[in-house]
Amino acid sequence: MSSSQLVAQDLRRSFRIGDRRIEVLRGVSLEVQEGEAVFLVGASGAGKTTLLYTLAGLERPESGTVTFEGQRLYVGSASSQAKLRNQKMGFVFQGYFLLPELTAIENVTLPGMIGGRRDQTAAEASLRDVGLGERMHHLPAELSGGEQQRVAIARALTNDPDIIFADEPTGNLDSKTGDAIIDLLLGLARDRKKTLLVVTHDSRLAARGDRELRMVDGKLA
Repeated sequence: MSSSQLVAQDLRRSFRIGDRRIEVLRGVSLEVQEGEAVFLVGASGAGKTTLLYTLAGLERPESGTVTFEGQRLYVGSASSQAKLRNQKMGFVFQGYFLLPELTAIENVTLPGMIGGRRDQTAAEASLRDVGLGERMHHLPAELSGGEQQRVAIARALTNDPDIIFADEPTGNLDSKTGDAIIDLLLGLARDRKKTLLVVTHDSRLAARGDRELRMVDGKLA
């Protein structure tokens, strides 16, 4: 039986807006197994993105713990935490976050350069895997939204992470392109034996994962 790769216990997070305190995470606990494709669904404002960012080491909870592959997140130096994210985690966001002055291949090699190991061969292989072998030297402005998201997926894969976090990866795309992106993410995660954690508001897409977790008012329903 596969081991729990990601374990969260009693995560709590709130924000202040004026005099009001909004509880965004209200005691969330969950476990994700290695190689599992898990989709987080729920209405806007339910806390999905905050939970994803907290699980990915990007947003510190007020209380509770996150353990990834036996290592506690939010413990140790900022540089050791950044190194863990760079080496073990891949990220795909709704807004692509490609640098406009860099070509597709240059954007994809960035995580490796940050980690001190620029691997052109791995970057080229990742772009071919997402169907952009012919578009490597195009700038983001020369690519469609779906193609830009494919570049972002290739970038997430290039350091060979153990887990991929995707926050509304189809949010800026039409439904046909969005379906293709989810097919691609699921296929690549399974082929490369990666864990996949996806936030989406689209229950139809979420049904294609191994497991669907529904968030309601900061809790898992």
